[in-house]
Amino acid sequence: MVGGGTAGCVLAARLAARPDVSVLLIEAGPDGRGIAQIVDPALWTKLPGTSLDWGYSYAASPHVADRSLAIPRGRVLGGCSATNAMHWYRGHPDDYDAWERAGATGWNHQALLPYFRRAEDWAGGASGQRGAGGPMRIGPSRDPHPVAAALVAGATELGFPALDDPNGGDNYGAALANLNISEGRRFSVVDAYLPSWAPPPAPGQVPVGAWTHAPAPPGNLTVLTGSVAVRLGFSGARCDSVFHTVRGTLRQSRAAREVIVALGAIGTPQLLIRSGIGDPADLARLGVPVTAALPGVGRNLQDHPMLRGMNFRVKGRLGLVRDNGGGAVLNWCGSGAARPDLHAVVVQGQHADQAAAARYGLAGGGDVFAISPGLMGSRSTGYLRVHSLDAAGPGGAEIQPNLLAEPSDVAALAEAMDVIMDLAGTNAYRTLIAGPVMPPSRLSRADKERFVRAHCGTFFHPCGTAAMGTGPGAVVDPSLRVLGTDGLRVADASVIPVIPSCNTQAPVVAIAERAADLITLP
Repeated sequence: MVGGGTAGCVLAARLAARPDVSVLLIEAGPDGRGIAQIVDPALWTKLPGTSLDWGYSYAASPHVADRSLAIPRGRVLGGCSATNAMHWYRGHPDDYDAWERAGATGWNHQALLPYFRRAEDWAGGASGQRGAGGPMRIGPSRDPHPVAAALVAGATELGFPALDDPNGGDNYGAALANLNISEGRRFSVVDAYLPSWAPPPAPGQVPVGAWTHAPAPPGNLTVLTGSVAVRLGFSGARCDSVFHTVRGTLRQSRAAREVIVALGAIGTPQLLIRSGIGDPADLARLGVPVTAALPGVGRNLQDHPMLRGMNFRVKGRLGLVRDNGGGAVLNWCGSGAARPDLHAVVVQGQHADQAAAARYGLAGGGDVFAISPGLMGSRSTGYLRVHSLDAAGPGGAEIQPNLLAEPSDVAALAEAMDVIMDLAGTNAYRTLIAGPVMPPSRLSRADKERFVRAHCGTFFHPCGTAAMGTGPGAVVDPSLRVLGTDGLRVADASVIPVIPSCNTQAPVVAIAERAADLITLP
């Protein structure tokens, strides 16, 4: 198993539960043991740019005012589940039916629902939509921050329904966010599926049950951290090994049965291309012999654009950060949308890049929070293009999502800005907000579009670069086997053919859960 991120940990644990299977899980980063910024949900924003982040950036584009956008990816056991904002959100059921319509035969909402449920230990208990007793501990905030509670109350003033559970089917409306936080601590896939490698509880904190009675790791599972995958090895068309570094030395580990790649939407296409799997023209440019001619590798890159952000100054004090620094979401339909394609989150503090913070007077501090809208129905797609065969990491590839390349995406986000201003004017927020800061007032249509391009960021949801399907752009088949090869599969966000209208953590866990059932071994 190449990649100990969100999907890799889930799949390695499920496969290792079979006594006749031996699993080697190769992870480039450390195990994350005892790192406060991972354990404490309020500190996750301190992780981007550290040694636990790969340090990738999206290439500059005129569509986003010629800015390069950071795209943090977890470089630690657990991957982004150990570094993300801990949202557990599935989006709309039709998101997954769209996968089947795109050619991923057999992948639809009804097929994936059992795997969502199998993964969950939902605080509200089991139902037809939710699971209980699964590895991932999920629940809403027990004590939401006032700016989060106001989002739900304000939305209802505007006529949106208040949802008891945004993962219960129809997701139109406002709700307290589902978070994988337990006993005040992040509950990542490491905690859920590989509890023996979870960080111990800090002094004075109540330990989570998985740490209290953590079982010994199965003897047939080896977790190797600090090991970077360089390329895959082949005997003819069969993938039979992985070349990876161990303490700086290149090692070849052979697979008796299969190699499974789970390096995510950025790492997976890079490894495939370095191994001769990709567009023959790109491989020729790099001087790499063709193992499998698959032009779709690195194409179909998708992400959700998000405004950073719409900031408001408060009348009093914000107080301490609670939960993950957010805590509530709103989903609604933009003009002409048949299902929710717009989404907003609260941020318990300012939400702006350094230049924007200085421009709008946020840099001097003060109590400011944000309501940040984003587009979950983005139509823009991009690509990843490898230009260096050096070891994995930033600098070896151009990553271009083409955010806001489609005019309809810009129009949707401009429309969303009006909804956020309406929210800020509700009774629920009127007692909290002294006034808008960024922007300082409602804008004209032209100014909104300029604001959108100048302050567009991302939800950090890259996917689609090794898409599952049956058409000419497919990279893996519906059993997740890499086309044109034997003994090689991919199971991570890269196989998603159409980006769902949600955070990608829960869908990736469901993909890995289903992959464990698809992999039938003699």
